[in-house]
Amino acid sequence: MAENKKKVFVSGCYDMLHSGHVAFFKEASRYGDLYVGIGSDKTIEDLKHRKTVYSEKERLYMVKSIRYVTDAYINPGSGMLDFLETIDRVNPDIFVVNSDGGSDLKRELCRKRGIEYVELERVPDAGLEARSTTSLRKGVKSHLPYRVDIAGTWIDQPYVSEHGAGWAITMSIEPTVEFMERGGMSTSTRNAAKKIWPYELPNYNEEMLARLLFCFENDPENKGHISGAQDAIGICMSGLNRHFYDGHYWPSRIESCHDEEILSWLEEHIVLVPMFPRRPGCSVVEGKDITSEKVRRLTGAADRCWDAIIRRDLHDFANAFRDSFDAQTAMFPAMIQPGVQEYIDRWSNRALAWKMLGAGGGGHLALVVDEIPQDDDIIQIKIRRKE
Repeated sequence: MAENKKKVFVSGCYDMLHSGHVAFFKEASRYGDLYVGIGSDKTIEDLKHRKTVYSEKERLYMVKSIRYVTDAYINPGSGMLDFLETIDRVNPDIFVVNSDGGSDLKRELCRKRGIEYVELERVPDAGLEARSTTSLRKGVKSHLPYRVDIAGTWIDQPYVSEHGAGWAITMSIEPTVEFMERGGMSTSTRNAAKKIWPYELPNYNEEMLARLLFCFENDPENKGHISGAQDAIGICMSGLNRHFYDGHYWPSRIESCHDEEILSWLEEHIVLVPMFPRRPGCSVVEGKDITSEKVRRLTGAADRCWDAIIRRDLHDFANAFRDSFDAQTAMFPAMIQPGVQEYIDRWSNRALAWKMLGAGGGGHLALVVDEIPQDDDIIQIKIRRKE
C-alpha cells in the first residue's frame, strides 16, 4: 500500500495572482498535498485598507485551478491569523510560508500544534522574473475613466440653475494617459471613486454607479462645497450624456448617446491640450456674477451644442462650444487665471473653438478642430463605449 502523503498548508491573499504565487505553490507542493487558505475580502480590506482587485470567489476559483493545489478555502477568521479555522479543517503536517511572510506568531502556533514550520525563499522559476504583489501594484494604474465636460458647465450647481434650468453635456473618456491633478478632468471625484472601485468600474447600472459616487463624495453634513453631479455622471456613464438641472443637485433627466458614428466623429474633432494645474488657493468663484440672462446664454449654447453634435455639424458645434465657454467666463471671470489666456492665444488660430475643462483656473484646454494637429502637446481622446 502506498504511503500517505503529508498535508501541507499555506495561507495568503493571492490577489493579483502572478507567477511568484505559482512558483511558491509549486515549491510548497514538494512537501506533500497542498491546501491553501485564502484571505476573505473583508479581512484584506481591514488589514490593507483597500478593496481587492479580485473578489474572494474569483481568487478561490483561480487558486483551485492551479495544478499544484489539492484544495483551497476562504479563511473564515479575521486579522493576521484568519486561517485558524482552516488549519483545524485541514489538520496539516507542515505549514509553509515565504520568508517575507513568516513570523514568530506563526512559528509559535505551529510549535503548540505539533506542525512542522517551513520558510521558503522567493525564487522564480527558470527564465522568469521575481514577482510580488507589492511590486506589481506599484506599476498598476487605475482603469477608471475621466470626465470631459462639453457644454453647460456650472449649471449642475443649484445656485446657478435656480436662475434658469438647463442641460450640462459630458462624455466619459478612457484613461489613455495619466491626466494631471487639478486639471479640470474631475480628478478629485475620480480619486473618490478609487476608494470604492480601485481599478475599474463594476459592470452595473451606470446611473446607479453615478448616484453612489455622488453620495459617497459629498458628505450630507458638509456645509461647504458640493461637487457637481456632472462629475460623477461624466465618470460613471459611458458615451455622451446630457443631464438636466432645475435647482437641485441631481438632474431630473439624463439622456445618453451611444451612436458609434457620433462618438467617432467627436473623437476626430475634439483634442485636449495640457496647460498647468489649478494653483493652490485659486478661487474660480471669486467675483462671480450670475444673472438669469447669463444663465440663458449658457443653457441656450448647451442646447445648440447637443443638436449640432447629433447632426454632426462641425461649424454649428464649434460656435455653440465657444459660446458655452464665453457664457461660463461671463459668470465666473476668475476662471481665466494668469497664464490661461496665453495658452488660448497660442491655440486660437489652430482651432475652431476652445474651452477650459471643468471649473477652469488652469488644467486642460479642449479644442474643436477640423483636423487633429500634429503637435506633441495634443492629446487625442478615446470615448468610453458601453459594454
